[in-house]
Amino acid sequence: MSPPATLAEMAVEVLTTADGRAKTALSRRHAADWFAARAAGQPIPVGRAEPPLRPARPAKPDLLPPRDVPRRRPGTPAGRIALLHAVAHIELNAVDLHWDIVARFGHVPMPLGFYDDWVKAADEESKHFNLMCDCLEALGSHYGALPAHAGMWRAAEDTVDDLPGRLAVVPMVLEARGLDVTPGMIEVFRKAGDTGAIAALEVIYAEEVGHVAYGSKWFNWLCGRAGTDPKDEFHALVRRYFHGALKPPFNEEKRAEAGLPPDFYWPLAEDLSPPAATGAPHPRS
Repeated sequence: MSPPATLAEMAVEVLTTADGRAKTALSRRHAADWFAARAAGQPIPVGRAEPPLRPARPAKPDLLPPRDVPRRRPGTPAGRIALLHAVAHIELNAVDLHWDIVARFGHVPMPLGFYDDWVKAADEESKHFNLMCDCLEALGSHYGALPAHAGMWRAAEDTVDDLPGRLAVVPMVLEARGLDVTPGMIEVFRKAGDTGAIAALEVIYAEEVGHVAYGSKWFNWLCGRAGTDPKDEFHALVRRYFHGALKPPFNEEKRAEAGLPPDFYWPLAEDLSPPAATGAPHPRS
């Protein structure tokens, strides 16, 4: 098989690779190739491709409805493993979400900087997945050892033909929620004295600010091009596509750093129904 000739084909190759370690290795290789070509002044064509509706997935973990994912106390060794496993699952989904936005919306005219941002985000999410896998293996476990949330791709399916909707729901809601809860996760592992998990989660926390910022930047850019008010459009799209409440407390400092002002998210914290319990402590569900 000939190697992919366009960025969209690279994205589909990642999306159709099932094994997590193999998917993220391919993701990082394609990202390196994209940026090397950009640095050389010979960018790889973005192109067009047909991504799958759902990405390829490994045989494990078993994917369960949110209500059926077992709840574990994070203060116990088993609970900390479950927490790392949940984050690994989130990060693997994030790899696919970022490559999917590259492949699925090639028909929308966007500057090359749009692709730079999402390729970089996919590369970093690939690193995050591997950091979580390393932490799990250090504790005698591995990704796939526990069941995981089956609903994590729903936001992608709901926004399959709506780029502003995808940006509103994925980086500006789901990834922004990561900014709210990651400090608490770091504290769990600090109490346990797990320096490896602390270091990995601190990398994730720092880099996720950029991913939320990419969403905010390009959402505002699209609204500017369309002549719509970004705040009003954000509220309308979240009400249309997001299934659940925006739950405080919010990390207002990090959200502001990522370009999300309080008047974007606070009004939505009160007028949506609370979500069902997920059994997982991290928010991109």
